[in-house]
Amino acid sequence: MSDQFRERAATEQEVLAAAGTSPVTEPAEADTAAAPAGAAKGGAADQPEVRDDAAAGATAETEAPGPDAGAEGEPAAAGERGEEAGAQDESDDEAGAQDEGDEQIAADLDELAAKAQKADEYLDLAKRTQADFENYRKRAIRDAAVAQQRGVATLAKELLPAIDNLERALVAAREAHQQIAEGIELTRSELLAALGRVGIEPFAPQGEQFDPTVHEAVVQQPAEGVESGTVIEVFQTGYRLGELVLRPARVMVAA
Repeated sequence: MSDQFRERAATEQEVLAAAGTSPVTEPAEADTAAAPAGAAKGGAADQPEVRDDAAAGATAETEAPGPDAGAEGEPAAAGERGEEAGAQDESDDEAGAQDEGDEQIAADLDELAAKAQKADEYLDLAKRTQADFENYRKRAIRDAAVAQQRGVATLAKELLPAIDNLERALVAAREAHQQIAEGIELTRSELLAALGRVGIEPFAPQGEQFDPTVHEAVVQQPAEGVESGTVIEVFQTGYRLGELVLRPARVMVAA
């Protein structure tokens, strides 16, 4: 009986040692010493206690996690937290890079818009300058033409009295001296041709309706068979330079 108890106690110690707990040896030794006095009574009382200790150890081993299990779980949890933190950092970095890219694009667009606006301003300035220059060129041409016309008109006005005198001399010479009359006529024709080359032409509106803008009525009298307001005689030939009347024709008008 004692040998079986020792074997059972050894088995329990091995179980307890495998579970990491200290074996309870003192009760076993006490039970062994008291075995001769009351083997039946003591063995029956001690055997359930040993079984209870073994069950308690097994339960403790099953329920309570060992130190190695806790040590293994903590690095795993830390690794997961590190991975989550790394993913969050990467997401934050991507968001920051996206924001920086958007800001750079917005800055580039603003710069391009400013340059386009400046280019439009320069283009408008160039167009206005070109228009001003074109207007100046046309005005200069017009002013030059007016100045030339004014100079020609001034010279023609100075020459017209001489032409008038030649015409009077021609009338007088025709009556007495034919050769002199021919010379005077030649001189008069040359002068009129010179005036014609610069655009000056004479006009004698006999038989036309009186026009106060180009005619000067010297005499007005009734004329038989002539409509009223008709020029019936020209006393002095008129001259004009284009639309500019250098001298109106002096005429007699039918009343």
